[in-house]
Amino acid sequence: MADPQRIHPVPDPEAPQTPTAPLVPRGSSKSDQAHAAPQDNVYYPPMHRTIPVVHSRPPKRRRSCLCRCLCWTFSVVAILIILIAATAGILYLAFRPKLPKYSIDALQTTQFDLSNNGSLEATFDVTITAKNPNKKIGIYYEGGSRITVLYDGEQLCEGALPKFYQGHRNTTELVVPLSGQRQNGTGLLSQLQAEKQATGVIPLNLRVRQPVRVKLGKLKLFKVKFSVRCWLEVDTLSAGNSIQIKSSSCKFRLRL
Repeated sequence: MADPQRIHPVPDPEAPQTPTAPLVPRGSSKSDQAHAAPQDNVYYPPMHRTIPVVHSRPPKRRRSCLCRCLCWTFSVVAILIILIAATAGILYLAFRPKLPKYSIDALQTTQFDLSNNGSLEATFDVTITAKNPNKKIGIYYEGGSRITVLYDGEQLCEGALPKFYQGHRNTTELVVPLSGQRQNGTGLLSQLQAEKQATGVIPLNLRVRQPVRVKLGKLKLFKVKFSVRCWLEVDTLSAGNSIQIKSSSCKFRLRL
């Protein structure tokens, strides 16, 4: 008689499999697990609170705008300076400007005596030589000039140069009349006589202030002023006597 057929259960392949024995790593034993430190005694470092970092605010745009304005201003000024310097250099190379020269050639006294009220009246005729050494530059002598003659800081007389044009490489001789009146002439006349007896000469100071216009080629520039200071030593200031100039020197100065 045949054996009854036996049915064996077949495990479900999709069902999770539970290990029948605890997983033990290879090379270790149960006794090693028994002596291991329990997980409850593991040390965890304390938690630290993180402080947020505060960043500084970015600079305002006003500062950047101000810096831009300053940079532009300095750049424009630098460019203007460079252009002016370049223009001046070109003009200098093209025209080769030279300063005019002046000298006092003669001095004649027509009146130098005391009046009835004690004032000193002086009338001079001074001969001035003006030289323009430039080849391409002319000088217009405008109105409003002033010439003064002083002794020891005291003004004796004054006058003015006439208006005229001085061309290229021109030498002009001018006879300019000067006149003046000085109060308390007795004391000043005594001082002049004492100066002559002590040194043999009388020092005088002649000053000229003249507005001019410079002509470069055909271009007439703006008006400028120059001053001339001359130091003279004469032998006498008596009227009717020939005056001899012992020494003379002049200094030119341009004022924009």
